[in-house]
Amino acid sequence: MQSTSSNCIFCKIIEGLIPADIIVQNEHAIVIKDIFPKAPIHYLIIPKLHVADVAHLNANQYEIGTQLFCLAQQVGSSLPNKQDFRLIINNGANAGQSVFHLHMHFLSGMPHTGLTDVEL
Repeated sequence: MQSTSSNCIFCKIIEGLIPADIIVQNEHAIVIKDIFPKAPIHYLIIPKLHVADVAHLNANQYEIGTQLFCLAQQVGSSLPNKQDFRLIINNGANAGQSVFHLHMHFLSGMPHTGLTDVEL
């Protein structure tokens, strides 16, 4: 699995070639504001290693999931009034994935009313 992809918008953001509103980052992942938010707080948690989706992770890359959840916890703990939040991963085109670089949606600031009320 290559570390970056030359035609991937998330890889370009990670490399600093495309600007983004960065919330936090570490050596493994970055958190940015979604440019088309579906909630008052809508972030994308993106591993720095280019992997298309969960199905393409190999056994040596499972730690990526842990890193994404660690950043989600860090971001969640910084929310005012300890707001609740949702984490969503769309895996594959039929599941709604539009950028084929594994990422997790972090949404907060609105009540959840059902499984299909927000299309990501």
